[in-house]
Amino acid sequence: MTAKVIDGKEIAKRLRESIKAEVDKLKVDGKVPGLAVILVGIDPASQVYVGHKEKACKEAGFHSEVYKLAENTSQEELLSLIDKLNNDTNIHGILVQLPLPKHLDEKEVINKISFNKDVDGFHPLSAGALFVGEKSLVPCTPKGCIHLIKEVGYDLKGKKAVVVGRSNIVGKPVSILLLNENATVTICHSRTKDLKAELLEADVVVAAIGRPNFVTGDMIKPGAVVIDVGINRLDNGKLVGDVEYESAAEKAGWITPVPGGVGPMTIAMLMQNTLEAFKSL
Repeated sequence: MTAKVIDGKEIAKRLRESIKAEVDKLKVDGKVPGLAVILVGIDPASQVYVGHKEKACKEAGFHSEVYKLAENTSQEELLSLIDKLNNDTNIHGILVQLPLPKHLDEKEVINKISFNKDVDGFHPLSAGALFVGEKSLVPCTPKGCIHLIKEVGYDLKGKKAVVVGRSNIVGKPVSILLLNENATVTICHSRTKDLKAELLEADVVVAAIGRPNFVTGDMIKPGAVVIDVGINRLDNGKLVGDVEYESAAEKAGWITPVPGGVGPMTIAMLMQNTLEAFKSL
């Protein structure tokens, strides 16, 4: 068996085109969604991500503001900027690029962002709303994972889904989203006693642990859907996921590549969240 590839680039492109079409209609009334992105410091990866987000905003017709702050920006200065954006009627979504420099309190920064403008879905109120099934802005990467699975026509009802990783950013929220789709969900992590046994029973695997090529083909149930959230750069410069692609593709029914799988969906979902925030404010 050779898995069908879930083309995240193409799926994200279609989604972004539909968002642009909706924004074009809004422009007739002189209203457009606005996204503010804050970058503190000069982390190269973060600068690349922010560049991608700025480009996506421009293509979608959004109002975009990018704030590039010095590495030594104080907590007070950062919180003051967020407070200003919370009260700016032209801004409907606020995103602070993580990770922050070590002297800044990440939790306090996230908590400062208005719940209604929390397009990353990291605010405790957003997390709580997701947990109890109330409407909220959902973290972009987990939301993108579910969109990819649905896009290929896979019905999650009654399926066994195994999530490898329990982070607040991906593992936990994607588990809740899978549960909301009526899948039976198991969360595995570093203390799981027999990961391979758990994975071999999984109809759906979501790998989000940040360890290159960790999940191998002999861990995959024949025909499973494999969603690889990881993106890791090897010493030779090659980008790989948390799943060893070649061997897993021989067993899976569907699989996301790295790059070109989940990554493009994260930015597309950021655009969708900003549009949703615009509609709700």
